[in-house]
Amino acid sequence: MGNLTPFLVQWGLTSLSLWVARYLFSGLRFADGGSLIIAALLLGFANAIVKPLLILFTLPLTFLTMGLFLLVINALVLMLVASLVSGFTISSFWTAFFASIFISVFSLFLMGVVF
Repeated sequence: MGNLTPFLVQWGLTSLSLWVARYLFSGLRFADGGSLIIAALLLGFANAIVKPLLILFTLPLTFLTMGLFLLVINALVLMLVASLVSGFTISSFWTAFFASIFISVFSLFLMGVVF
């Protein structure tokens, strides 16, 4: 149970970050609480599995842009999650771009508060 607790805390904080982002970005919508919870879970898995692969494949572009392309990768991962979870929609790439920045920063802040 000790290994499960940090995962559950991270999942809850990601859910909270998505919930807050929903109110700040009008293009980010959840049909219900279930889609928000599933999106947070899938976002955690995508950040753990898909994002490192995308970073590896786009390493030259990331170096060329001095790391700024990582912001695009964050937005693409969020858009991928939205395409996989029914009830979770993102209106545009720019909504995903700015929402992913907010979600990352807010989650980091919450993790600092909790741990």
